[in-house]
Amino acid sequence: MTARKPAPRRKPAKPEPAKCPDCDGVGESTESVRVGARKHRTTADQQTGLCLTCWGSGEAPTD
Repeated sequence: MTARKPAPRRKPAKPEPAKCPDCDGVGESTESVRVGARKHRTTADQQTGLCLTCWGSGEAPTD
């Protein structure tokens, strides 16, 4: 019989980064479209944009 090889050591799994509190980890924020120069009426349409807190990564910013 041949000698057994030792099992390779595995690195521990990295913890998952925390989600951004503003966009819930999506990386985008949604806002209603407002029209009109004086009253700024809100329409049913929406637009998405890059989350300014996490810059679209979805991870919580570190201080």
